[in-house]
Amino acid sequence: MRFDADWMSRADDRILEHLSEAGPDTPKEMADSDRVRFSRQHINARCKTLVEYGLLVHLGNGVYDITRTGEQYLAGDLDARDLDPE
Repeated sequence: MRFDADWMSRADDRILEHLSEAGPDTPKEMADSDRVRFSRQHINARCKTLVEYGLLVHLGNGVYDITRTGEQYLAGDLDARDLDPE
């Protein structure tokens, strides 16, 4: 069971799941995938927020990847309500 936080949106789990399965990717590629199904602009904004909370890392050139913390959240081993923005 995952424990999300008030600052999270419906897109966040889809983004994290996509990156966990597919590896590093851009918001454009995520928007074009069947899994995420949100606009590139929304995905880009959510990725920036997920970076602030340590669930994603920005690798440069618009490419994001999931962190160990993000993987722990997906596994249900981390309560996102306990995360503070960096």
